[in-house]
Amino acid sequence: MLVMAGLGLYDERDVTLKTLDFAKKVDKIYAEFYTAILTGTTMEKIESTLQKPITVLDREKVEYETNKLIDEAKDNDIMFLTAGDPMVATTHVDIAVEARKKGIEVVIINAPSIYSAIGITGLQLYKFGKTTSIVFPEPNYFPETPYDVIKDNLKLGYHTLCLLDIQADKERFMTANEGLDALLKIEEKRKENVISGETKVAVVARAGSINPGLYYGKIKDLLNYDFKSPLHCVIIPGKLHFMEEDALKYLFENI
Repeated sequence: MLVMAGLGLYDERDVTLKTLDFAKKVDKIYAEFYTAILTGTTMEKIESTLQKPITVLDREKVEYETNKLIDEAKDNDIMFLTAGDPMVATTHVDIAVEARKKGIEVVIINAPSIYSAIGITGLQLYKFGKTTSIVFPEPNYFPETPYDVIKDNLKLGYHTLCLLDIQADKERFMTANEGLDALLKIEEKRKENVISGETKVAVVARAGSINPGLYYGKIKDLLNYDFKSPLHCVIIPGKLHFMEEDALKYLFENI
């Protein structure tokens, strides 16, 4: 049996009772934290909560040695943990599908993810368009996909959730400031008037924690703002309903 369980968004207290129940029964627990990470806790605290040791797998082992994990689940009860919800990343979906193809029982335990947590903004979830990711620019790698996604969503009046790059092995987490700066650099190159310093955006910091940060303002006023510790994400609002306007006014810190 393969149990795929999410750990939630922030700390070990996000772990569901279902996950705790299955953790007691399984033979071994694996986890990956390169697609997302819980910044409000430590591996020691998670292991203490689950009362079992956890073997952390890196990107290469998850993406290129999936069969080893699946084959182990043929004769053993294996738990695979991820931050957020276990079925958000396509890599995790692939693991579940391949396991089922081999006749292995797959149990999926859902958990809070950024897709549910953005409800805290008061923006209507059904008005979000395609999600995009902003990555750290490299000398020969600076994808402009986020710009195109935002442009397409805005044409339809949709909001855009921008996830920010995580390099967990380097303990490097893109800040909202860096993400916004990257968007402005793409605008400077493309000159299609999609984003400017006058564009109003929302920033969510530490989603899932007891004291998340909610900030709203013009990009030019947010570029040097201290959003404090990660993880951050950026939302480019589309056409706003009057209730959404009130949410941005009263639920957020307006900068």
